[in-house]
Amino acid sequence: MLATRPTPRIDAKKRAVLNPRKQQFAQAQWKEQEFNHRMNFYAQPPTGDITIEQFEEWAIARLKILAELESCSFRNRSVEETSEYMKPLLATHLPLSQNSSRSSELHVERKKDHYSHWILRLAFSATEDLRKRFSRLETQLFRLRFLADDGRERRDFVESLGLEWEKVTEEEKVEFGEHLRAASGCRRGEEEIWFKVDWERVPELVEGRRVLLRGGKAYVHVREQTSMVVSEFSRRLDNALELCARALPRLDEDARLSPILTHLSKSFTAPDAAYSSSDSSISGATITAGSIDMLSQHFPLCMQNLHRELRKNSHLKHFSRLQYTLFLKGLGLSLEECIIFWRKSFKLITDEKFQKEYRYNIRHAYGDVGGDANRRGRGYTPYSCQKILTEALPGAGQSHGCPYRTFSPDNLISLLQATGVSDREVLKNVREDVGKQRYHIACNRVFESTHKNEIRKVKDQSLWSASELDTILHPNTYFKRSFLLKNLGKLQAGDIGVDGPTDPVAP
Repeated sequence: MLATRPTPRIDAKKRAVLNPRKQQFAQAQWKEQEFNHRMNFYAQPPTGDITIEQFEEWAIARLKILAELESCSFRNRSVEETSEYMKPLLATHLPLSQNSSRSSELHVERKKDHYSHWILRLAFSATEDLRKRFSRLETQLFRLRFLADDGRERRDFVESLGLEWEKVTEEEKVEFGEHLRAASGCRRGEEEIWFKVDWERVPELVEGRRVLLRGGKAYVHVREQTSMVVSEFSRRLDNALELCARALPRLDEDARLSPILTHLSKSFTAPDAAYSSSDSSISGATITAGSIDMLSQHFPLCMQNLHRELRKNSHLKHFSRLQYTLFLKGLGLSLEECIIFWRKSFKLITDEKFQKEYRYNIRHAYGDVGGDANRRGRGYTPYSCQKILTEALPGAGQSHGCPYRTFSPDNLISLLQATGVSDREVLKNVREDVGKQRYHIACNRVFESTHKNEIRKVKDQSLWSASELDTILHPNTYFKRSFLLKNLGKLQAGDIGVDGPTDPVAP
């Protein structure tokens, strides 16, 4: 008689997971994280589920914040100016309430903050340059929030980190007391509490000579706790980004995520800006073909260049026409008026040639022809700065693209001077921005220079909020903001200054 081996018993929990027929009914192995503190070192990756829409929207919201922080740095804003400028933007795109607020959105806000950080960490780990920029900007954001945090909540957060800080003993205070007070600038009445950490962990304090160095250790006064925490955050993030970069080749990403991550990494050139007609067209005004020449003084350099070339040659090639047509469409120029504009501009060709070779393309851009999908979507949307910057460079005889990217530095400066930019310091800074491929920053710098008096007025009189003066990321936003600023007096008097009704225009 053959002996039979007993059938091994399978744990009920494992059976539920391993059986493909029952797998869909198994309990989730990952659960929602708890966020006990407003601040976050992002040590643990997300473990819950979010939708594809949330994945993209949350990442774009955080990217907007990082881009504005970088812009503040490039424009040499002080810590106080940056904090004041970023406050309304953070409240809009990435709010993060204190525990004491007892907000019903507390968990949602912290979940969005946590997930958006990890999504961008994944998107920006591919190259050393992206990792450095991401780490620098995330550290700036962390510092901004840490300084604004409630004192008690900040202390609880630091204690929860379990950082390896060794408290200076009373014996050491007696032995090094004079040197400790001299190095830290400790005044009478201040707490005489110091911590010992490896000096590499507080390079900012070492550079500023605000610590005592002895035996490879930095003796840090409790007053400098912010620098210690921020340095630790930066150090851990740098290490985590290195690990993420090594893991990227082995990741088997969902095919739906790869395009989003690629798009986000490209957005570090200039963050994308979703087109909105309310952010582009002038409410209550009727733009006509005859008003374009007058309005061109408010165009960004890319569109001014196209307009000048059109007036000079009475012609533009296909991609230049498409970029300019969509921009005009964004101004609020109707399809009929746009056709009139191009027909008058192409004055060297016959009506028959225009009808045959150009009219259809204009109608297609507006969504008037080109299939049901195109008509339902009302045609193409005006190009954002990111779209213009990431397109292929224009070939011979073409004028589209961003002049800050496509022109040589000397030709760019000549073009700016021809449009009325004469400030030598601004031109010098533009050269520097272009050399470092900060094209959209150069464009914003020119805007702020040519509208400095008007910007000062709306700030001094609190006519506009800070968010209405944030970094421009779309040519149509540039136009509308320029028009409103240059026509403040007329607008307040109820005179728009464009063909159409005379209703007041809200910014």
